[in-house]
Amino acid sequence: MITDTHTHLYSEQFDEDRKAMIQRAKDAGVSRFFIPAIDSSYTEQMFSLEKENPEDVFLMMGLHPTSVKENYKEELAHVKEWIDKRSFYAIGEIGIDLYWDKSFLSQQQEAFRTQIKWAKEKKLPIVIHCRDAFDEIFEVLETEKGKGLYGIFHCFTGTKEQAQKAISYNMKLGIGGVATFKNGKIDKFLNEIDIKHIVLETDAPYLAPTPYRGKRNESSYIINVVDKLVDIYGLTFDEIAEITTQNSKEIFGI
Repeated sequence: MITDTHTHLYSEQFDEDRKAMIQRAKDAGVSRFFIPAIDSSYTEQMFSLEKENPEDVFLMMGLHPTSVKENYKEELAHVKEWIDKRSFYAIGEIGIDLYWDKSFLSQQQEAFRTQIKWAKEKKLPIVIHCRDAFDEIFEVLETEKGKGLYGIFHCFTGTKEQAQKAISYNMKLGIGGVATFKNGKIDKFLNEIDIKHIVLETDAPYLAPTPYRGKRNESSYIINVVDKLVDIYGLTFDEIAEITTQNSKEIFGI
């Protein structure tokens, strides 16, 4: 059993072949798909996906940092409305992204803190999106650390020291296609990080692993990530799948 802890199966990039794409993933051994939210424009698609795949799809709710714009308070109200209305498996993906635009940093920080608070109230994990913002993310986590703070540092691309710091805040590291890139760097030190801190993800349709880099990613390609971890940790394919799925159960409670 393989768990994809982060996949945008509702993306419009899958509109032509979503059913077949999900079946390919199941045929490859993926039986659990955790679905991060982006903003209110995708909520209905997420619910439709869940309705069509009730046994395999597990939803998160949250406001993605790149969707923190002038109307971010309305978007946060949408998140709050839904987490009060029904259950989700995490608050995510949330965080700070300074790659595209730095002008909403203070609003991103506020949205991040607010959603961490809600996660603690609901006793839910958080799933963190971080791009060009490790220091800013850690600054928030430092003030929020302790009881009730736990989750996944999605698409981890940092240094060994940053990995250890993320783990110190009760975060698992989400490892995906970047680990297979020649210039991905994290494969150089990952064997020094205990595998109990690792979960698998694709971030489909983004960040396809080698040999599909640059193409549309999909959840079945997670086996290429498992193969890379086999090389890094010297464990079997089945051991990697079993351990990382167990790690995901510790986070999501299912």
